[in-house]
Amino acid sequence: MSDASTVRRKRGNGTKRVNLALQGGGAHGAFTWGVLDALLEDGRLEFEAISGSSAGAMNAAIMASGLCKGGNESARAALRAFWRDVAVDGHIPDHARGLVELMLTPWRIGAAAGQSLMDGSRNVFSPYELNPLDINPLRDVVESHIDFAALRSHDGPQLFVAATSVHSGKIRIFRRPEMSADVLMASAALPFLFRAVEVEGEPYWDGGFMGNPALFPFFTGTKTEDIVLVQVNPIERPDTPETAVDIMERVNEITFNGPLLHELRAIEFVARLIDAGALRGSRYKAIRMHRIEAQDRLNAFGASSKIKADWAFFGKLFEIGRESTRDFLDRHFDDIGKTGTLDLRAAIDPMPQVTKRR
Repeated sequence: MSDASTVRRKRGNGTKRVNLALQGGGAHGAFTWGVLDALLEDGRLEFEAISGSSAGAMNAAIMASGLCKGGNESARAALRAFWRDVAVDGHIPDHARGLVELMLTPWRIGAAAGQSLMDGSRNVFSPYELNPLDINPLRDVVESHIDFAALRSHDGPQLFVAATSVHSGKIRIFRRPEMSADVLMASAALPFLFRAVEVEGEPYWDGGFMGNPALFPFFTGTKTEDIVLVQVNPIERPDTPETAVDIMERVNEITFNGPLLHELRAIEFVARLIDAGALRGSRYKAIRMHRIEAQDRLNAFGASSKIKADWAFFGKLFEIGRESTRDFLDRHFDDIGKTGTLDLRAAIDPMPQVTKRR
């Protein structure tokens, strides 16, 4: 443990409890790895629950597994080992690396340079035809890093992993006692690349379609009123996309951010009602939202980098995540438990208000 970490742990009168909400975002999940590493090293925050979809769900489960084995340092080691192995220059077999690169992104389904043949095939064939053996190399990595029996039985942070029901189109939240490799694969099942993953006889696709990440399980399932959102996907972009690839990327970003914006809007609306006294005596509680992000720095890599799955790139994202987290803690640690630090009104309504004429 570093001297700086020791100082942080000794500062103040104990820790603060928060809920963590981890977005999915392909290879940019390595940014979230850096965020979690810095939070675990700092040690001043405890986690009542963690919610995640896709890559966010992977990070959540790996972190929780490490915590139940040996606390914060074990969780840090578990996250590093997972991301080292999932890198295409890591321990994934050569024949499976191309699939991993594709699986790591819900944004550019075959639209990257060099994928033109696959693009054409997807116009005709489904994953059931292109991948008849249902090969998912990430499953082996997940199963080698998580003892699911221990994870399900251990008392640690609650887990909320989102998947989308193929039949109903509704979100399903899987909790810690239900965790399995199937659940994590379902949360990251991209419908144009992999078959729907069956859990208890029900087929599921990527959880990001309906919750990226899901916040509502925190409202009634936990006591803490502070949520720290780790955001890797841009809500806003300054430029208008013009190429087919850029348009598809932006459409996918909007699609996968939609559920989050709806939930932030609901949180802001409830907060206004509570402030006005309209919900006095009700079960509703005011949520204090916080956010760790580095949109300017992540956007500089471009959306195509979400399929760049080499270890050196993961390392860059990891360091950006750590730096962003240290900055967040320096600026906002004292606010946690007192007031939200994410401007919800700006987040859900970034356009300037137009004054109407009477």
